[in-house]
Parts: sequence; C-alpha cells; structure tokens
Amino acid sequence: MTLTIHNGDAVPLASVPNVGVERLRDVVMGEVASGARIAALFGHRLAPDRVRLVAVLAYGDSGALALLTTDPHESFPALTPDCPQAHWFEREIAEQWGVVPQGHPWLKPIRFQPPYRPGDDVVRSPTPATLPGVTDFFAMRGKEVHEVAVGPVHAGIIEPGHFRFQCHGERVFHLEIALGYQHRGVERALVGGPTKRTIHYMETLCGDTTVGHATAYCHAVEALAEARVSARAESLRGIALELERLANHVGDLGALAGDIGYLPTASYCGRIRGDLLNLTALICGSRFGRGLIRPGGVAFDVDAGRAAQLREGVTAALADVTAAVTLLWDTPSVQARLENTGVVARATCEAIGLVGPAARACGVERDVRHDFPSGIFRFAQLPVATWPSGDVFARAQVRWLEIQRSAAFVREQIATLPDGPTSLPVGPLAPDRIVVSLVEGWRGEICHVALTDESGRLARYKVVDPSFHNWMGLAVAMRDQQISDFPLCNKSFNLSYCGHDL
Repeated sequence: MTLTIHNGDAVPLASVPNVGVERLRDVVMGEVASGARIAALFGHRLAPDRVRLVAVLAYGDSGALALLTTDPHESFPALTPDCPQAHWFEREIAEQWGVVPQGHPWLKPIRFQPPYRPGDDVVRSPTPATLPGVTDFFAMRGKEVHEVAVGPVHAGIIEPGHFRFQCHGERVFHLEIALGYQHRGVERALVGGPTKRTIHYMETLCGDTTVGHATAYCHAVEALAEARVSARAESLRGIALELERLANHVGDLGALAGDIGYLPTASYCGRIRGDLLNLTALICGSRFGRGLIRPGGVAFDVDAGRAAQLREGVTAALADVTAAVTLLWDTPSVQARLENTGVVARATCEAIGLVGPAARACGVERDVRHDFPSGIFRFAQLPVATWPSGDVFARAQVRWLEIQRSAAFVREQIATLPDGPTSLPVGPLAPDRIVVSLVEGWRGEICHVALTDESGRLARYKVVDPSFHNWMGLAVAMRDQQISDFPLCNKSFNLSYCGHDL
C-alpha cells in the first residue's frame, strides 16, 4: 500500500500510491504502531481547487522510507488523537491549505493568523473561525493558578518566539509554545527552481546548520539529476558536517554551564567554539560553511598544508574541551542542577517523534548517519551516542559523547582523504519525480522532499528542520518543573526559530 524507497532515491511521482483519506490514516497509524515514524506530512497544490497530501514514513531499523499520498476535499480524519507525531504537521496543513484535520485537539495555526494574506498558498476558505487562532492559548482555571508570558521579543539577538506558562506557584503545569513570527516564505521561493538563488536559500534556512541543509539539498538535486559525487567530495562534505556538529555541541555545553552560573566551562567553551568555527573557515573562508557545499561536490579543496592544520586544530580543540567539560562533570553542584531536570520519558519521546540528541538522550538509537546513511556515512560509521535518563544531564552527556566521536571521525577522514576531483557536472533534473533526502544535522534529522513538474522544475520543496519535531519535546520537559528551570531546559534542546519559520 506504500512505495518503499531509500534515502536519496528519486522515483516517478506516478509510482507513489494514492489512496482515500481513511485508508491513509489506517496505513500511517498501523505503520507507526509497528515502529515507523512520520518524517514528513505535507500538502502541495495540484490545481486551484485540489490539494494532495504526501506522507513520508521512516523505518530506522531497516533504513527504508515509505511514500503514500491522498487527495482530501475540505477535511480528513486527524491522526493526532492517536498519533501525537502528526500534531504539528496537521496544524501546518490546515494553516497552509485550509484542509481541516477533523478531530484535531488543538488546531491553531503555527505561523499565520487567519484570514490569510493574498498570495498565500491557500486553496479554500481558511480554517473555521470556531477553531483557535494564533493568539488563543490553552488556559487553566483555579485558585492560585496563573499565567506567565515570555516573548516574543527577547533580550539581545534572540529570535522571536512566545512561551505561555500555566503555573501553580512556581510549578509549571503546561507550556504552550507559539512560533511563526518571521514569516520567511522560503519554501514558496523555492518553487520553480533551481535558480542561482536556491543554494543560498538552503544555506540560510537555518544559519547555524548551513552545511546540514545545503548537503540535504545537494543530495536531492544529485538524485534527481542522476549525478555522481567523487569520493573526495563526499569526504570533505562529511568533515564539514562534523565540524558544524562539533562547534555547536561545544557552544551548547558552554551555554548550559552559563545558565547554571558555572563560568569556567562557559568561558572556555565559548572560545573553543570559535576555534572550531575557524577550522571551517580554513576550508572555505566562511566560519559557517557558506559557499562550500554545491551540487556535484564541493567548491573548495584541502591541500596537504591545510589538512595538517585541520587535524592539529581538531586535536587541540578536543584537548581543550575535554579539560573544560571535565570541570563540569567533576563538580557535584553542577551534577545536582542537571540531573532530574526537564525529564522526557522514552515512551513520550517515541510518541511525539523526537529526533537528534533530544531523542538519543532518552535512550533511543535514532541517527540518520546510522539508520539512513548517505554520502561518506555509507562507508564510515560513527557509533550512536545515547543516554537513558532523558533529562538535561542526558542531553549534555550525549553532546559530549558526540564531540569525542565527531573529532575522531574528522581526524580519520583528513588523514585518509581520497584522491580525485572535488566537483562533477550536474545535468537538468528529471521531470515528474519525487526524492526524499535525510541528513543528520547537529540538532537531528533534516528532511528535504523535492517534487519536480513535467519540465523538471521544482513544483514543491518541503523542508522539515529537526526543530519542527522537537519544540513539543521542550513543552513536555517543562511539565511539573519549576518555572526557573525553563532557561536551562530551553538551552538543553537549543532549538531553532528560523528553521521552523520557513
């Protein structure tokens, strides 16, 4: 009933099964109950009055992906009451297309307040007025129950996001997160591509994940064009991806230390993060990797001298961060603050579909590099780092384990860089195709789904940043916590606003 493919397979759109809405619901529910996960669920317009929904299911145990579509009319039976993973996806579908998931428990828009602006991709009337709007929030009633509102404007350069806490005294009963303040329109801008701007959109989808998103896009384009990538380019892409992970994980450990007032580790990690960013700049001139990843390979090579500098730089950074993090682990007051704070149970993690370090910190072995390998990770594996406790300590510990393993990977790849070109030609995209591209970014699974039209142009390009899966995890982590734990819990997830507000 579904079409089985693998990461980076481009297949004809006509080969994807199209079923009734009830049947799609039954299939998705059955597969999720058997261990599958919803990697993407989105709509695209076939005609002015016709929307098609596309479901992408991921099977981590077998490395397979499954595709299924349906053509709803004005509504379809919601998955969310029985499958919480679908919650955010179904809200987005209702918001973008006016197709209502009937029975959804909290169907408020995630980015736009109805009525929609002219030119938005809505094919019918907006969601009925009886449903919640962007400014409606879940509320509790009772003696001594109160609300605390944070944002959307924050201090400094933090991006906009609103957090509404329902509290009894200092105890948080419920946190509702409202995003969508940036209205970037990136996905709409990608339709009709690729153009000269497309790669730049990809590099700025989420500024701290330039390499991750650019790599996912290039994998998709290369599959649609049946293009090859050299072994040397694949290795350089892997090095850049793991340098991105190293820099951000080190920065996060320092920020966690700062949130609990432990300044030695905070100050050290801030400097070390800069050292790691400079290693990416050594390759391509940009600390965030812009300009490096291109369809067909990479735009910069690494000569023997720079390879030696990279290896020495990673070795020195690992030694420094080891000293800084050892201070963190050896301080009892730090451990007491991190342990049993912001706990997410493994069953909850599975139910809401967390990805990346947030999932692995709940003991779930979920990593695209292992489950759906592509590029260099088909030939060089990193052990999956997990921790069972699901708290802030676990999310910090997973980062520390991944720092060590990513550093070892980078040094090994630098020492064994294969010969060959860094870029190969890429032809036009095949028409009427669909491809799913998964990459393990430093926050978790990045999912790009590209559909081409009859002329080989992009008819729909769907991006699922790992933050899209994980914001609900932060909300769950705050239940029964002290409200003063929010900054620490928030940093332990360190999710993206811009990656969500596409």
